[in-house]
Amino acid sequence: MNLLHNLLVAVQIISALVMIGLVLVQHGKGADMGASFGSGASGSLFGATGSANFLSRSTAVCATVFFAATLTLAFFANDRASRPSGGSSVLEGAAAPAASTPATGAALVPGAASAPAAAAAATPAAPASGAGAVPSK
Repeated sequence: MNLLHNLLVAVQIISALVMIGLVLVQHGKGADMGASFGSGASGSLFGATGSANFLSRSTAVCATVFFAATLTLAFFANDRASRPSGGSSVLEGAAAPAASTPATGAALVPGAASAPAAAAAATPAAPASGAGAVPSK
């Protein structure tokens, strides 16, 4: 699964870079507009709209590959987040073991004080003054 994820990320990055290069190399339709006004070019104002050359078809194929890789990565990310085992985040994974442990370790020792008394004794008192005190006006 990790190999497939890495492969999809690589395909997505490569297709994005190739698509950027193809778009930058293409000749824009507005570039011929100045030539058609002053030079007497035979084309129409914005060029032929029905023709598609190699670069525009390659860009369309590259965009299709990019969007397919993006949708597949989104599907895998959603599938990974919906799995109940293992937790999908660090906080969910850390919260599960902490809830199953007892409040204090003193309750496990025979002859020790009860758990609520030990928990109350383990709680530190608020400082009277200093860094923890709330300043008054």
